[in-house]
Amino acid sequence: MKHRKIKTLILGGSGAYHFPAERFGREKEKVHINTPFGQAAPIRILEIDGREVGFLSRHGETGYNVTAPFVNYRANIYAAKELGVERILAWSGPGAIDPNRSPGDLVLPDDLIDLTRNRASTFYTNQGIGFIRMSPVFCPGIGEAFRKGLSSLGRDFHEGGTYVCTEGPRLETPAEIRFMKGIGGDLVGMTLAPEAFLARELEICYAPLCYVTNYAEGVRPLAYQKGVLFEGTLPEEERHKVEETLARFPEIVVRTLSHLARLERDCPCKDAMLRYRRRGEIGEDWHSWIG
Repeated sequence: MKHRKIKTLILGGSGAYHFPAERFGREKEKVHINTPFGQAAPIRILEIDGREVGFLSRHGETGYNVTAPFVNYRANIYAAKELGVERILAWSGPGAIDPNRSPGDLVLPDDLIDLTRNRASTFYTNQGIGFIRMSPVFCPGIGEAFRKGLSSLGRDFHEGGTYVCTEGPRLETPAEIRFMKGIGGDLVGMTLAPEAFLARELEICYAPLCYVTNYAEGVRPLAYQKGVLFEGTLPEEERHKVEETLARFPEIVVRTLSHLARLERDCPCKDAMLRYRRRGEIGEDWHSWIG
């Protein structure tokens, strides 16, 4: 089945299911794509400022229905490539390891540590390809567009930082957070790996914007609270900051898209598999790379 082609995908994280399509643009179509890795999450095709852009809610369309370890990352990235996507703007809601970052803060991370254990992290299983460089970890072009979008809206944000990705769905122990801090972690979340790696394997630009949702375990002396979100690692007096930041995401993403449209795609992401093409190990049809 043929689908309309789009060049950009918004990959929504925690809270994406709260936003009606109208907050971003006019919905034109909802696409369901079955892949060799299973069914991808539905992708809504939106018209935003005259351009068609995809929107995929990572965890579900009506609520947090799929926790991070059970998201079908390969199917989602494959479906994006099938639609012709060249750039993915992602968002994620991690906890703060760095005590200088607080709930509600916006962060543009520039590095990633993968501590997941059970996720399929490559399209190239049992093949001799896929030995690709992961620096820069995230697309510098999308990062520039995020910076311009946030600055034009007068939004403060933290530049740089290392996101540590854990398996989940449980939160981390105090010792695990101490370990992550010791190896240079600033944020801890559950979704950017293997998403970023899979996008690079298919030569799709990918970069995230993070909003801090809570303090990682042990960063601040916070008492356990029964039956509330994050069991007390998000103090009630700071919860409104998180909600306010999340509410601005449609505006931030739309403004970022306007800056991204004016940038040339001259980053390393689009040539990640070039040496394999030059050696004749893969052809131009990306479907054949996966086998």
